[in-house]
Amino acid sequence: MGSGRQPGRIVAVTGIAVAGAAVMLGIASGVLSAVMARRIVTPGARRTDDVRVKTVDLAAGTITLASTADSVLQGDYSFWFSNDRGHAHLGEVLRLTPTQVTRRILRVDHGDLARAERGRFGGYSFLGPWDLGLDFEDVDVPTEIGDAPAWLVPAEEPDGRWVIQVHGRGVARQETLRATPVFREAGFTSLLVSYRNDGEAPRSGDGRYSLGDAEWRDVDAAIAFAVARGATEIVLMGWSMGGAIVLQTATRSTLRDHIVGVVLDSPVIDWADVARFHGGLLGLPAVVSSGALEVLGRRWGGIFTGQTEPIDFRRLDFVTRAAELELPVLLMHSDDDGFVPADGSRSLAGRRPDIVTFLPFAVARHTKLWNYDRDGWNQAITNWLAEIAPTGRTARPDHPAGAVAD
Repeated sequence: MGSGRQPGRIVAVTGIAVAGAAVMLGIASGVLSAVMARRIVTPGARRTDDVRVKTVDLAAGTITLASTADSVLQGDYSFWFSNDRGHAHLGEVLRLTPTQVTRRILRVDHGDLARAERGRFGGYSFLGPWDLGLDFEDVDVPTEIGDAPAWLVPAEEPDGRWVIQVHGRGVARQETLRATPVFREAGFTSLLVSYRNDGEAPRSGDGRYSLGDAEWRDVDAAIAFAVARGATEIVLMGWSMGGAIVLQTATRSTLRDHIVGVVLDSPVIDWADVARFHGGLLGLPAVVSSGALEVLGRRWGGIFTGQTEPIDFRRLDFVTRAAELELPVLLMHSDDDGFVPADGSRSLAGRRPDIVTFLPFAVARHTKLWNYDRDGWNQAITNWLAEIAPTGRTARPDHPAGAVAD
């Protein structure tokens, strides 16, 4: 006699087990998607001190650090240390080995660098307009949810040309100070703005980022402020998520006739690219990243994320919407960005060579292009501004504004 087992029953049990595993996997993916979605739109996470300090020689003006992708970059950088209690500026690379790098200390703004054990690199070069040695004004931009603080740095001879600078996710308007000198030399007044939930501007009702889908209204208010103060031609410049905000402003503002061009540094062109990239860094399957965007894009997703309004990711995708852009665009991005992949920027440049001037970098990381190659970055902006002068809508006949760099 046989064992008494029935093949049909075995198949059924196996099928139930497989189905159960699939259900559990689906539940796990759904939970991870919800967690990721909440993380994407929640401000305030402390940045990690990811660079170990080996030695500091204040007498010699040098610091030796563990080698990381950021710490070995040529150029001048901010160095936040001791959980943001200290800040210094580090300069040229003096010595480099596979495991450590020695750099010049340019200055220490605050904190005890000699006792620092860990820190992190940033692109800030100035902590406020006072570091630039230029006249400036603290102003408040009236927005629909309250006054948002901003810095106004007037041109030497104001003539109605303004640039509005929009910082990225998780940082503040100090990020954009690097661009003030080159715009001022070109005759532009600079307005460096804050926006909802960035830690300086008013908090929205839900206290969540909208990834550009709502923040653009604060930049729109900044345009109205600038026009009231005499602006006639406005360039918008956005860094990282600020790029997504600027693109929304350029296409949705009722005052867009005053906008004559857009400059983007390491911008988010398509949030789906960014979500997939970060999901990959975390070792998550692609379904989790796409699920996170689904959560963020649905009204029911607010149960998990705390949002009061869903995000329209189709509206934020400027690879798909490339044909809708009308203004000259200067687009700068590094292939080794490490936070916002350059794929979207390259795709946009490829689709709109008629209006997009693309300056690619190979080794400059995220929003550190100015730090890595200050002269090249400044010259690119200077040349582009000359090309769109005087009205912002016309280039010199012998040099089309949409040339794409090799």
